[in-house]
Amino acid sequence: MADGISSFWGPVTSTIECCEKNYAYSSYIAEFYNTISNVPGILLALIGLVNALRQRFEKRFSILHISNMILAIGSMLYHATLQHVQQQSDETPMVWEILLYMYILYSPDWHYRSTMPTFLFLYGAAFAAAHAFLRFGIGFKVHYVVLCLLCIPRMYKYYIHTADTAAKRIAKWYVATILVGSVCWFCDRVFCKRISQWPVNPQGHALWHVFMSFNSYCANTFLMFCRAQQRGWNPKVKYFLGVLPYVKIEKPKAQ
Repeated sequence: MADGISSFWGPVTSTIECCEKNYAYSSYIAEFYNTISNVPGILLALIGLVNALRQRFEKRFSILHISNMILAIGSMLYHATLQHVQQQSDETPMVWEILLYMYILYSPDWHYRSTMPTFLFLYGAAFAAAHAFLRFGIGFKVHYVVLCLLCIPRMYKYYIHTADTAAKRIAKWYVATILVGSVCWFCDRVFCKRISQWPVNPQGHALWHVFMSFNSYCANTFLMFCRAQQRGWNPKVKYFLGVLPYVKIEKPKAQ
């Protein structure tokens, strides 16, 4: 939310601003809450990465957790600066990440193993190049939503073919977090003028970041469980500190 305050980064050049007063706490951080709210995403992705590496999951899951961290860092840069270049460091990883999800979801049944990763890599590279020179605006949102919708049928298939109650609970948390987070995002965008008059701003976009951090973690954990089932690794859902779910596997000695 622009307010004319001078800053280290100069005038706002991003195409989107959220309902938060700019530079309220520091001349180096444009949107304070929207910046720090990405920290849970980095921490949760780090926990997932450690688990994936420790149990020697396939590299795709390590890359997926790393992509979550890259996205969170890119979002921090964007909200801290409100510059167009940093906005791309948030939006481009969003597309790369969803392409990676598409690969993980659909590759087990893809008969031509090299075609899918090659196509998705070229698609992601082409998008990054185009996005570096063009400001897609609403086109970016439509494009991203379409990619997300392409993942839903496969996620639902995995859900209905999973008998484990704890794993299904993770999938339900995945749905719940994205729904609640979307409501927070929507209210922040649509009712900003009204919210700005409240004594306390609930920081809907920052809440969106927090909910989506848990959403990504739940998605990754559920997919790791499903993949472990496919590989015959006898997966079980355990809880870190009794709260945070993770997947524990038992690989056959041959693997």
